[in-house]
Amino acid sequence: MEASISLIGSTTKPNLSSLIIPSSSIVLHPRLPLPALRLKKVSVFPRISHRNRLIRAQCSDGLRPEEDDGFVLEDVPHLTTFLPDLPSYPNPLKESQAYAIVKRTFVSSEDVVAQNIVVQKGSKRGVHFRRAGPRERVYFRSDEVKACIVTCGGLCPGINTVIREIVCGLNNMYGVSNILGIQGGYKGFYSKNTMTLTPKVVNDIHKRGGTFLQTSRGGHDTAKIVDNIQDRGINQVYIIGGDGTQKGAEKIYQEVERRGLQVAVSGIPKTIDNDIAVIDKSFGFDTAVEEAQRAINAAHVEVESVENGVGIVKLMGRYSGEYSCGFIAMIATLANRDVDCCLIPESPFYLEGKGGLFEFVEQRLKENSHMVIVIAEGAGQDYVAQSMRASETKDASGNRLLLDVGLWLTQQIKDHFTNVRKMTINMKYIDPTYMIRAIPSNASDNVYCTLLAQSALHGAMAGYSGFTVGPVNSRHAYIPISRVTEVTNTVKLTDRMWARLLASTNQPSFLTGAGALQNVIDMETQDKIDNMKISSI
Repeated sequence: MEASISLIGSTTKPNLSSLIIPSSSIVLHPRLPLPALRLKKVSVFPRISHRNRLIRAQCSDGLRPEEDDGFVLEDVPHLTTFLPDLPSYPNPLKESQAYAIVKRTFVSSEDVVAQNIVVQKGSKRGVHFRRAGPRERVYFRSDEVKACIVTCGGLCPGINTVIREIVCGLNNMYGVSNILGIQGGYKGFYSKNTMTLTPKVVNDIHKRGGTFLQTSRGGHDTAKIVDNIQDRGINQVYIIGGDGTQKGAEKIYQEVERRGLQVAVSGIPKTIDNDIAVIDKSFGFDTAVEEAQRAINAAHVEVESVENGVGIVKLMGRYSGEYSCGFIAMIATLANRDVDCCLIPESPFYLEGKGGLFEFVEQRLKENSHMVIVIAEGAGQDYVAQSMRASETKDASGNRLLLDVGLWLTQQIKDHFTNVRKMTINMKYIDPTYMIRAIPSNASDNVYCTLLAQSALHGAMAGYSGFTVGPVNSRHAYIPISRVTEVTNTVKLTDRMWARLLASTNQPSFLTGAGALQNVIDMETQDKIDNMKISSI
């Protein structure tokens, strides 16, 4: 079977006459190294920059498109892409006592993780990512590695665990002893704020909240950062941060590639809001949901102890650029079962009139004489801005600064029932925002952070760069940074999880008839169309 390969967006056509690809046609993401295809014979051609280009292998024997199995590998860059003569070395884990009894120490270059595991008969195989883990060959000598770690953005439970496990993993598994901590976020690169990290220095930092290295928002200057990396002789960079931080990490990788430096850039996605695309869950989220239970339980005890008690708990669920999410509020509500109403940014609500929040509050007070409302901080911001005539401002990371919707809603409910309904109610407002994000990670998040850190350092040692790590269908994978930053995860109102919440709380959906629901469905359908990756030529 013969095959032809087209480079989308390229004006240079390499000689591929000797390339033979067996079986069905294959669709690949730009950065798949050719050996992973099991090529029988490959002609050598000059390096072509292939960023943002798809390489498609098509059968030329009359195979119909519907017979294509639709396998797509969204690959991550490798140092040999722009340093083809880079030598490799046996992985030191071969001599590790810890891995001596492991049946399969190393991950095969052909191991991939499927993005979708629920499929129908005859459906395409779909998108896959490289499986994370140690490789048999590495592209750094242990004694030549000079690594650095930086944390950026807001706090999140588990940051210190990730720092600790990168340091201990590099030292214990690969014998790396030269590790720097960049203090104060991205600006620490060029303001000379660094510290030496050893297993002894980071031994107990996982028991503390916050970040041992300190953090900041903004401060990203690609040229200055890469200049500093080059001047210090750093060749592995581990960047812990959210959406904006990961975009900065990709710019750092691109500049490193442009300069031809042997520097592996590894991103570790961080956000307490769980709004990172592709991966199953962000670290710290479980801890945040668990800690939120304390605030919800306290609100329930308060309102249950008085007549007509209404408790409002404001949880994190903020804007990230243009988007907002309510995952913490939704999952905390489902976990608690004492919540009567959950308000999130994705589901607009209204106060007055039939089916509005005021009517529902009155109904619950008549039934139970108390109620608890959980509201995400990004919910109802348009109402608050209108009533307070506030201007839209953003922080150094470009996130919209939010007004206190909890205090606003507390006052609105109090005014309505006191002045309009002539009812005496007891309002209780709890805002545990900083308590939730400032605590140490719990047991499950500690394990998760360990896997993230080890996956990141295995990838860097194996020569991968410009990648981020995370679990995809419970299997850790290497993911192109652009895939986790191009869209933001939000709660889908047409998914079953939101339906489960509505069934649990028995709250109104605040959708004014079938027309509004259809608008939501149409909007999400359009979003899916906009985010589709067209693979046909």
